[in-house]
Amino acid sequence: MADPRPSRGPVAGGAILALTIMAGVVVGVALRQPSIGLLGGIAVGTVISILIWRRDRRS
Repeated sequence: MADPRPSRGPVAGGAILALTIMAGVVVGVALRQPSIGLLGGIAVGTVISILIWRRDRRS
């Protein structure tokens, strides 16, 4: 008998990471601190990517 739930592929967090890095640089440039914006984007993107990864592993 087939499983009634369709299988779901893994969710990729790389796009989220790339978008948050770019958004961080844009915000940083607007505030005249592009390096801090880059680091902030990396930090936020890493946290979100880890949360997505952990949620995906439980499913």
